[in-house]
Amino acid sequence: MVSLHSPTPRRYVMSFSSIRIITHDVDRLAAFYERVVATAPERPAPVFARFAGRGATLAIADVETIGMLGDAVSAHANQSVLVEFEVSDVDEEFARLRPKSTDVVLAPTTMPWGNRSALIRDPDGNVVNLFSTPAP
Repeated sequence: MVSLHSPTPRRYVMSFSSIRIITHDVDRLAAFYERVVATAPERPAPVFARFAGRGATLAIADVETIGMLGDAVSAHANQSVLVEFEVSDVDEEFARLRPKSTDVVLAPTTMPWGNRSALIRDPDGNVVNLFSTPAP
């Protein structure tokens, strides 16, 4: 096991690569995120979709891709991670996506720290944060 607090100097810098959402319906989830980011995903296989962005990649994979992991990962079980997208106008994006009221976690709101956010649920129930930072 590698210690995260190792005093040994590292020879490389680890870079964040992606978040992967496990689902029972890759097509449905990929279609949702295609609407969010307004870009078609790469689909190297029917069980996998990938949206490559400037900062990281959002990957979507079918449950069959994680069979060897046992019960370490489950579809539809996330209640601690938000998928976040920085947008220029939260209200405009919220209106464009027109989420059903049952999918709205938080309508466009200015947060105490200045960000403007709208939180919605994707078809699997994952929380998606559309946010913008205040102008300097």
